[in-house]
Amino acid sequence: MSRYKIVHTTGFKYEADVAASYNEARLLPVRDDRQIVFSTKLDIEPHGSSHEYFDYFKTRTLMFEVLEPHRELTITATTNVELRNPMPETPTLDWPSMAALVVSSLELTDAVAQTKRTSPPADLVRFAKRIAKTNSPHETALAVCAKVFSDMTYRHGVTGVHSIATEAWNNKIGVCQDFAHITLGALRAVGIPARYVSGYLHPSKQPQIGETVTGESHAWVEWWAGKWFAYDPTNDVHVLERHVVIGRARDYDDLPPLRGVYAGPHQSELFVSVQITKEG
Repeated sequence: MSRYKIVHTTGFKYEADVAASYNEARLLPVRDDRQIVFSTKLDIEPHGSSHEYFDYFKTRTLMFEVLEPHRELTITATTNVELRNPMPETPTLDWPSMAALVVSSLELTDAVAQTKRTSPPADLVRFAKRIAKTNSPHETALAVCAKVFSDMTYRHGVTGVHSIATEAWNNKIGVCQDFAHITLGALRAVGIPARYVSGYLHPSKQPQIGETVTGESHAWVEWWAGKWFAYDPTNDVHVLERHVVIGRARDYDDLPPLRGVYAGPHQSELFVSVQITKEG
């Protein structure tokens, strides 16, 4: 087990005062058997009215509005969470059984449908289909993750928040969001339900207790092979005790940490800071 404190500060700086802003924040962690949330707090400056709800994909979402002039909007999410390793399993689900179960489940049907973001490159689809002929769904998913990891180069500043899988794959360069979208597209192309996961990754493979490090939002994938299995194609690792989940959905567009509109003619600049401390 590992326990972390995460302080995620984000918001917008405006060119001049804006009259009002209306926003959604997805910065609150998932509670489940693997992830125990001891405390979570979200502070907004300037203060405004807010409403928390679970969206269609069961992500905790805070909708809020600031109805006074402001030049900067700051949201700080502070979380204390404990992660537990899942018991190791070897999935045995075969392709016919998967196909039959997918058509009977709305959740799985949603997870097998492509989006604009995940529409996959043809050569990667051919690779996935070739692997699927002689391997189980789970084995195929692992092989696709290994392929994406080996062929892609991780680099900031080349792709943006609006990039799609095919563009990143053609350039063989991207960030975790691109790695996840590429992997999702290939898995869905062969009929494996798969979903985008947003959260945090402690950057050190051996985190030291009490040490605060600079982190960032991270993305990985989960696929269904009788149950959901999580994997990080950016780092080619299983998701164990360093990944904290905020939400799961079809792609990044369903899970932006902060999204909003404001009343005013001025430009805005997004800022982000993530600090992670291992506490146990």
